[in-house]
Amino acid sequence: MSRNAPPVAARSAIALAGFPVVAGLQLAAVLLLLWTILSVLPGAVALRAGVPLSIATVGALGYETWRALHTRRRTPAGVAVTRGQAPKLWELIDGAAAAAGVRPPDGVTVVADATAALGERTRVLGLIGGRRDLYLGLPLLQALPPARLRAVVAHELAHGSPKLGRWAPLAYRGRVAVGRTAPRISRRNPAGAVLRAYAGFYRRMDAPFSRAQELAADRIAADHAGVADAVAALRDMPALAGMQRLFHAEYVGPGWQAGYVPDDVFGGLLRVLAARPVEMSMLRATEPEPSGPWDTHPPLAERVAALTPRPSPASSDTASAPSSDTASDAAPASASEEPSASEDVSGEPPSSEAADEEKPAEPDEELVPDLPALGRALQAVAFPPRGRTVVSWDECLSFARTTEMEREAEAALAAISRASDAAVPDAAHLLTLVADGRLRAAAGAVFPDTSPEEITARIVDLLGLMLALAALRGGVARWRHSWTGAAEVVAVDGANLNLAELAAAAADPETTEAVRTYLTENGFDLAARADQRASARARVLGGLVNLSADGTRTDLLITDLGLLLVPGLPRGRGVEAKRRLTRIAADGVPAGAEPPVEPDSDQEARRFVPFADVAGVTVLPGRRKGWVLGLRDGGNLSLRPALDADELPGGWAAWDEAVIFLAGTR
Repeated sequence: MSRNAPPVAARSAIALAGFPVVAGLQLAAVLLLLWTILSVLPGAVALRAGVPLSIATVGALGYETWRALHTRRRTPAGVAVTRGQAPKLWELIDGAAAAAGVRPPDGVTVVADATAALGERTRVLGLIGGRRDLYLGLPLLQALPPARLRAVVAHELAHGSPKLGRWAPLAYRGRVAVGRTAPRISRRNPAGAVLRAYAGFYRRMDAPFSRAQELAADRIAADHAGVADAVAALRDMPALAGMQRLFHAEYVGPGWQAGYVPDDVFGGLLRVLAARPVEMSMLRATEPEPSGPWDTHPPLAERVAALTPRPSPASSDTASAPSSDTASDAAPASASEEPSASEDVSGEPPSSEAADEEKPAEPDEELVPDLPALGRALQAVAFPPRGRTVVSWDECLSFARTTEMEREAEAALAAISRASDAAVPDAAHLLTLVADGRLRAAAGAVFPDTSPEEITARIVDLLGLMLALAALRGGVARWRHSWTGAAEVVAVDGANLNLAELAAAAADPETTEAVRTYLTENGFDLAARADQRASARARVLGGLVNLSADGTRTDLLITDLGLLLVPGLPRGRGVEAKRRLTRIAADGVPAGAEPPVEPDSDQEARRFVPFADVAGVTVLPGRRKGWVLGLRDGGNLSLRPALDADELPGGWAAWDEAVIFLAGTR
């Protein structure tokens, strides 16, 4: 960069200021075009039509521009922690703020995700600053040593450090605000095309500064907490986030969908972290995927290399403190170099010894007194039951696994019932089909073009599933859970059950009745139906707002079990409709019996269409594609997007997958 060129932070700030300029020019261009058209009209006509037409056109475009650039402030659910409640934690934060050269945040909120972020209530796309709050994930307080947490906090606060340049705080605020706003600009917004194009230009202009700023913030964190802890924190953060995703997918999510919530969510996360060190180590060694096009973080390997220069005499000359003028000068010269395979990336260079001597001493007590109590308070706001039953972890996991088996069994028995033209609600009826030879024929109809060996394997699997449910319902079996692997069905005394052998014997018509007798004598409840529990919830995959269902304005939730149709709101209330559908999805879609509804609630008019009741789907051609679902009772359900149709995140993708599934299995 030449001496006369403006600093990259200043260029980023100038590009940020271009947003209102571009918006104003767009309005001016539309107004100029309108006046040009009016100028060729007769004077009386132009006078009568000009004022209302100008107000309507420019007013509408101005409103849409405001909507496009309006930054929605969404505060994460969390628990505020004051200085009096956690003085040691605030002492750590104050030290990190001093190291970054910024004032401490105005507040600290503990949130559920394994993340750390500095949120600022900015205005005008970050051009005007405001209150600053630090959001710290409870998993970080649970799992990270204080030194690594110190590095994490210092990095976040350093984003707004004047050490990175006079314009750096403004440029960073703008980057965050634009990154939050630009992806939300609707493609149906008439003012959106120009603003989205300028957002892409701004992102390219800002990229060099953002990359250098992240590396400089890493260096500030390393100078404050030590290189070893800063590097370890860089690896720990994405690994903790990955472990938390695994924890929610394997433990919390199934129980949540089944209608249950554990009484100590964050305690369960600690157990998973303690029981799965191998997975944690693998995640620490894995390069995390970018979170999106607006992610400012360089690759992890590059960040680690920038903090651990090669152990050679030349490398010590290249490491320098961040410049106070430009963010690009703040990045060490070795930032683009890859460390060698034999290099100890967790060790500190010789030049960091003095910094280590000045590193604050480790706290002699926990940063947050009574962290389990904080976890329970956070669970109340981050995981509100909303009609679910709060139970122990063992009960939650047991109910979740049983509900999953019930769903699988119910779907399989429904298919067998249709193929055999006979009701098959339980294991007893299924064994009857096996004994008279009809189950193999029904399975062949459900799975055409399948070899006899595969048909036998599928029959054995289904029988094993039904026998496990019969054992659980009969009280002769229970779940044995593990924080390291899959749960298994065992006898009540913990002994292994030979369900696979019993299922294989039951699949043979010659021994089916003997197996039935054995199961009945040993307490298996073969008549237990594979019905859903009343509290079970279907898993929501996506949502669509403002569709036409049989000519009626309707919102739609796509779940793993079917479609929930919700009466739509009038035109002009699209934002409210999206918020309402998001709330319904968060509350959960009951998979069994409907719960009582409040008087005058739109829930009375909601309609759930199970996928099992759909006989086929037809795609209607046209610019606005439509669909007709043929139902097994002979009726039809016609769906078509309205002109103002919108989606919850991933809504159209979930709908396309549902249509493909229905078309391919019917």
